Parts: sequence; C-alpha cells; structure tokens
Amino acid sequence: MADTVDVLARIRGNRPAPEPGERCEMCSERISEEHSHVVNVEGRQLMCTCRGCYLLFTDSHAKLRYRAVPDRYLAFPHFTLDRREWDALQIPVAFAFFFRNSALDRTVAFYPGPAGATESELDLDGWNRIRADPRVTMLADDVEALLVRVPDIAPGEQAEPPQCYLVPIDACYEFVGRLRMTWRGFDGGQEARAFIEEFFARIAANAKVVPP
Repeated sequence: MADTVDVLARIRGNRPAPEPGERCEMCSERISEEHSHVVNVEGRQLMCTCRGCYLLFTDSHAKLRYRAVPDRYLAFPHFTLDRREWDALQIPVAFAFFFRNSALDRTVAFYPGPAGATESELDLDGWNRIRADPRVTMLADDVEALLVRVPDIAPGEQAEPPQCYLVPIDACYEFVGRLRMTWRGFDGGQEARAFIEEFFARIAANAKVVPP
C-alpha cells in the first residue's frame, strides 16, 4: 500500500493546478461524466477517479484502504426471500441494497430515504435466512451489493418473487440519489415510478443470469 500512496503523491506533485470541471479525486486528472469509482473502505466513501488511479486498486486479494468498484451485473432469479422475511428486516420501503463492510466486519443494509441512503438496523436472523442462498457469497466486500426489489401486492393476490441483482455499489447510490431527486408526495409520483421501472429494466438487460 505504501508504494501505491507514493505513486499517487508523485502524480499529484507533477500536476498543474486543476482547471474547472470534474476531476479525479486522487490525482486531479480531468475525467469524463462516465468515469470509474473506488471505495474508501475505512471512510465508507465513494470516490470519482481516472482510469489510471482506478487500476491501482483492482487487486481484490490485497489489503488496501481503497478498492476499485467492478462493473459486473448478475441476476439471481427465484431468490430465496419472501414478503414475511422482508418485513422481518424492518425495511419500510420495497427496495434495499446489502453489502459486507470489511472495516466493520459485518453486512449493512441501506434503503432510499428523504435524506438519501438510509442505513437499516439489520435484523441478523432475517439476514441469515437470506444468506442461505449460496449466490450471496459471490458478493465482493465493500464494492458490490445485493440490490433487492420486493413487488407490492394487493390483498388476496399471490406474491411474486423479488427482483434480486448483484450490482456495483455505485449503481446503488446512483439509484438512491436519483430517486430522491424525482420523488414527489407520498407515493413518489409518476416521474419516480417511471425512473424505478427504467432503472431496473436497464439492470435486467445488462445482467448475466445466475440460476439457483
């Protein structure tokens, strides 16, 4: 890790003062709107980076303070989670994402709230039942999340299985942030509902299916 920090220090030292515009948060290189991210594991922060800085942190087996966010999308059909188990997790909305925080050495859960991503007081018994699905073990610590959507059901209707995807952690924060910007009133409004459908349709189109 020390060598990596030294490399970044030299890069910063050789850079001129940054011009206005979006910049890499590590070396100040100009970056485009479509850029890579790394996670500050201890600070639990997402950082925008250039491709060069991103590649410094792609070794998933090294003990690094920063980790590059991968870009894989996987779909988990027939995921072992029903509505009763979802309610036991005490998540008040139909969406949440789960990931293992290596600094805390535990799984954390977040859901969309008025202030953005809201952390849930995760019920461990409920999470252990979710973990019974072996596909959960595919998640990379800190940088990948299990994004779950539980469909609404009317009284008397048969519950459909939840939508469940393994996604990059930055996709989850994008979802929560944009949903917060579009949400109106009690039920979110038409714009928020359209965004939710478009977002999950885009994930489904890009995800490789992993059977149970």
